Amino acid sequence: MPRPRTAAGGRPRLGGAETGFLMAVASMTSIQLGLALAVPLFGQLGAVGTAGLRLGWGGLLMLVLIRPRLRGFTGRDLLACAVLGAATAGMMLFFMLAVAHLPLGTASALEFLGPLAVALCGRGAGRKVWTVPAALGVLLLTEPWHGGLDAIGLLCALAAAGCWALYILLTQRVGDRVTGLSGLAVSMPVAGLLGTLIAAPSLAGRVSWQAAATMLLLAAVSPVLPLALEFLALRRLTTAAFGTLMSLEPAIALLIGLLVLGQVPGLSAAAGVVCVVAAGVGATRTGGRTGESDTGLEPESAPAAAQAGPTAAVAVQERSPAETG
Repeated sequence: MPRPRTAAGGRPRLGGAETGFLMAVASMTSIQLGLALAVPLFGQLGAVGTAGLRLGWGGLLMLVLIRPRLRGFTGRDLLACAVLGAATAGMMLFFMLAVAHLPLGTASALEFLGPLAVALCGRGAGRKVWTVPAALGVLLLTEPWHGGLDAIGLLCALAAAGCWALYILLTQRVGDRVTGLSGLAVSMPVAGLLGTLIAAPSLAGRVSWQAAATMLLLAAVSPVLPLALEFLALRRLTTAAFGTLMSLEPAIALLIGLLVLGQVPGLSAAAGVVCVVAAGVGATRTGGRTGESDTGLEPESAPAAAQAGPTAAVAVQERSPAETG
């Protein structure tokens, strides 16, 4: 009878692949649901105000729940966390602006080009072929031959993609130097502070107690809950399996946009999302190290990948020897 997989210290890992699968799907659903539920507040708070208030609450919740000990940080660690917080703020602010101009599924697929670009630039020649469906997906999403896509929304989505790519690279650096979720507990308050400062002019005289309470709940739905679920999922899934699952997020965004916001995608947009998802799945599943099997992350590497998402998980796999199983 096979023995259960164990974590560091010989302790058995809780749950299995099925549990990790459910956690990963729940994480992606929570992220997109939180975004969709925030859209109705655009009329009162504006896109920047909504993003800034959610960032502020999210940073406060992370600080209270994790309570990092700053004595364990060096000056360089704190600087890296601060820059990571700035990238996080940019990612969320630009994405909210994109959602104000584009359907949720389209904005999410365009933003996913950031981590996809990091994956495609990683080692492994097998990944390069997935540039073709990714480029086709962008063409189908933007339809340049019609000229109908909102230019501001497109630019904001691409800016969010760039911030997401930077977020992944910085999270790997922070995760290498800071154990657990302490780095996230420092970077998220920085993101919250920046987001609140940027959003403050647009929030003046527009925030009600009801809106503030709603944004507190939405901050718990995303980013706090998804990050915790990703962290737990990475203890149960292989890096390739986790990355493949997270590549499905644009499709989940398309479904959430349809069910919650009533955004019915056109045939071209739906096909574009499928192409981007296929490129993400392919880039994550290929390019692995030959002669090594891809399984779970070591406990020391999991926090960094949990914070950064699918592409960070792949990058950690490339840096560290894979386990057997």
